Amino acid sequence: MKIVVKFGGSSLASAKQFKKVGDIIRADKNRRYVVPSAPGKRNDKDEKVTDLLYQCYDAASQGKSYKKILEKIRERYEEIINGLNLNLNLDHEFQVIEENFLAGIGRDYAASRGEYLNGILMAAYLGIEFIDAAEVVFFDENGNFLSEETNQELEERLAHTERAVIPGFYGSAKDGSIRTFSRGGSDITGSIVARAIHADLYENWTDVSGFLVADPRIVDDPEVIETITYKELRELSYMGASVLHEDAIFPVRKEGIPIHIRNTNRPQDKGTLIVENTCRKPKHIITGIAGKKGFCSMYIEKAMMNSEVGFGRKVLGVLEDQGISFEHMPSGIDTMTVFIHQTEFMAHEQQVIAGIHRAAAPDYIDLESDLALVAVVGRGMKGSRGTAARVFAALAHARINIKMIDQGSSESNIIVGVRNEDFEDAIRAIYDVFVTTEL
Repeated sequence: MKIVVKFGGSSLASAKQFKKVGDIIRADKNRRYVVPSAPGKRNDKDEKVTDLLYQCYDAASQGKSYKKILEKIRERYEEIINGLNLNLNLDHEFQVIEENFLAGIGRDYAASRGEYLNGILMAAYLGIEFIDAAEVVFFDENGNFLSEETNQELEERLAHTERAVIPGFYGSAKDGSIRTFSRGGSDITGSIVARAIHADLYENWTDVSGFLVADPRIVDDPEVIETITYKELRELSYMGASVLHEDAIFPVRKEGIPIHIRNTNRPQDKGTLIVENTCRKPKHIITGIAGKKGFCSMYIEKAMMNSEVGFGRKVLGVLEDQGISFEHMPSGIDTMTVFIHQTEFMAHEQQVIAGIHRAAAPDYIDLESDLALVAVVGRGMKGSRGTAARVFAALAHARINIKMIDQGSSESNIIVGVRNEDFEDAIRAIYDVFVTTEL
């Protein structure tokens, strides 16, 4: 077997955490390719190394005082080196970093140095090869990831490398400049490496014991999801649930490689297995609940709308002209409602209203603000009678008014709109009826 392991910032924040990671890797000889993040917070009052690097670069490139911040970053790595009793000196690396910061080389370069330095430490600690991600992960001049070029280069490089550390989060453009993924992008690097080596498994180690059925800030001690499909995960991630960077799904999905979310601090926990599909029956009818606040709705009414060809296109064309995307669009015979991010809409609301009047000549337009969307997702919902009824009953019992209902034809998700003020209560009510009462 070949396993790729990625470790998040909290898993590598200190020498103590490094030792836990080392024990995990050595516990299974199949864990052959390691993707580290930059050191994260050691406690609630601490700072992430990536944030310190941004601060340091901004100060240095603007001719301001930066030495204290750079020394703070150096101390973080020295603490790990000393705690692991490594014979390693990073003086040259920090000298190069300082010179490049003063030269204003770019914020992507600055952000990437956290992973780069941690990769060097990890390779030294494990006694395996270090491969600079800039040599094997490629972006175009606009910062777009070059998937196929990267895959080809990684395949060739790793075909002759039994074990290696490849830092996450960054790569390079054709001119040699460093480019990064968005924050959390080390998840993507791990997925890219897994695809390139045709891994049997991609383990993503973090500080939680898997994907939770609901947000623990809303529901007390929610259950861990044991198995979830890529499709379910994408639905929940899009609606705000986050353990894994959502772009990390695509490279491994192409290869059918499962992702296993594990807890560095509790390696005995089962975690969550993310798969293309499965015959395993879910523990509950639903897999998870997630949602977002901050939406508004635009209700449009026109007599005989259903017989007017192109009415919906005209309305959406106005939104497109203003650069606004929509979330959901439930409709009736003579009505349609469009749900939009409120902040995005407010900047252009009068232009949108005027544009719709000119383009589609509606009888009436009404706006409602401060709404939230809640997604109930699960492969077990398909073919299960009464799922929607239970959702609505739970909300009715909690005295929550439903502003919108949308269910995909796949029967794997139900989305309801509620007021922002009812958002948390709605999630708790749905969790109670599908999880708590079934225990």
